[in-house]
Amino acid sequence: MQVQGLFLLLVLILLAAITEAGKNKKEKVKKDGSECEDWRWGPCMPNSKDCGLGYREGTCKDESKKLKCKIPCNWKKKFGADCKYKFESWGGCSTQTGVKTRSGILKKALYNAQCEEIVYVTKPCSSKIKSKSKAKKGKGKD
Repeated sequence: MQVQGLFLLLVLILLAAITEAGKNKKEKVKKDGSECEDWRWGPCMPNSKDCGLGYREGTCKDESKKLKCKIPCNWKKKFGADCKYKFESWGGCSTQTGVKTRSGILKKALYNAQCEEIVYVTKPCSSKIKSKSKAKKGKGKD
């Protein structure tokens, strides 16, 4: 009987400790958080060069904040890192220009970014001709 009572007491103490830990986390969030809901965020500005780790500044009424951000080094600079697009497959190669084209439709604009609804990208055509099926000659039957 005493073992069960001791076990029950231990469980209650453990539950009380977990509850207090949860309250402390919630209080910290409230202290650091802001009452303002209409934040305006600027673009992500890399710390050096044009990609990598950086920060973005936000303002709301008379408050301002800086958030850490990251610009991938393979992002489409023309569109901005905060504009996310869904792209179609590449079109055929134009023999006149030597480039192929595809379009992208805006999927998401992060941090109130001003993004174009549809964008077009081009890239040079490959000089190699790729074939999916290659004939195997000289092997097997003669």
